[in-house]
Amino acid sequence: MTELGPVAWPPAPIRTERLVLRESRARDRAVFIELFASPAVRAYLGGPRPRDELERTVPEVPARRPGLFVIDLDGAMIGTVGLDRRAAERPGHIRPEGGEAELSYMFLPQAWGHGYAAEACAAALGWFAGVFPGEPVVLCTQAANDRSMRLAAKLGFTEAARFEEWDAEQWFGVRTSAAPPG
Repeated sequence: MTELGPVAWPPAPIRTERLVLRESRARDRAVFIELFASPAVRAYLGGPRPRDELERTVPEVPARRPGLFVIDLDGAMIGTVGLDRRAAERPGHIRPEGGEAELSYMFLPQAWGHGYAAEACAAALGWFAGVFPGEPVVLCTQAANDRSMRLAAKLGFTEAARFEEWDAEQWFGVRTSAAPPG
């Protein structure tokens, strides 16, 4: 993944019915480490990373970059949602040169099943559509990840391809800006 490109960052926090999408802060570091060390969260994302490695490598203010939002519920971080440019060398593209905007997300397991991912992703997609009007967004997930497959459909992504990557079948979808979020 590469950065989105020139964009005013950070935007004002984005408020939804229950959540706030905001820039990362130092107090979020422990949750970032938990997300990357969690076997449940990382089940379809290459597996968990060693906690001791994360403690050494995660910066004091983690993941502060354009397109990455911390998801805040009642003052506590519950996950992240991001929009980055898909690397040209990866499989799955809708343009020959690659570089499409790609949606990604991770939530703590205790936040699963409450609709937070759909709410946060729809808000991030709305922000993106305002900053990059008319630009499609792609999403890639393991075909075996039923939760992500349902979320992709709910967000208006339609299948564009399937391919093998990281020893698993990947589902690759696209959402045009005309598709209704959430």
